[in-house]
Amino acid sequence: MSGTDSPRILELRRRVQQDPASIAFAQLAEEYRRAGDLQSAVRVSRDGLQRHPAYASARVTLARALVQLGDLDGAEAEFEQARRLAPDNLAAIRGLADLHQRRGQLGDALAEYREALSLATNDPELETKVARLAAEASGGVDAGSAIGAPVDDAARARDRRLLALLERWLDRILADRESRQGQ
Repeated sequence: MSGTDSPRILELRRRVQQDPASIAFAQLAEEYRRAGDLQSAVRVSRDGLQRHPAYASARVTLARALVQLGDLDGAEAEFEQARRLAPDNLAAIRGLADLHQRRGQLGDALAEYREALSLATNDPELETKVARLAAEASGGVDAGSAIGAPVDDAARARDRRLLALLERWLDRILADRESRQGQ
């Protein structure tokens, strides 16, 4: 039996086929991802997110599958969207941190890992990553910065939280406007 024929996947697939509006699509996509069927994970995630665009965990699953497929820009967009929907989503924050680190954007990675550590205060893996990256970036300059401007990680994290809050606020205003126009 292959991973995509596991009893768990078969049951979730049956549930989603019986009720296409079910949020079980997120579990199915994650199971596909874990089984290594990344294309199915992406397809199921995108189909489900058409019906449930505010499902942050499903966006994280989609982003992780995209990372594994090498679509880092697509993954970053999904992690960012998940974070806008749920600013304290640890998986989205860590996913962004990992992406920044992978791209050599050490200042951004460090800021994200510090944000994650503020949510998971007793995580030794995060503590180690923050300490290691802080040592690597000890010059206080973002390795990806062309102009070498100093990085204020706390201010950057605060600005990102504020931006996410403002984007959610704007999304709600626009949704309210659309619903009023539809009446």
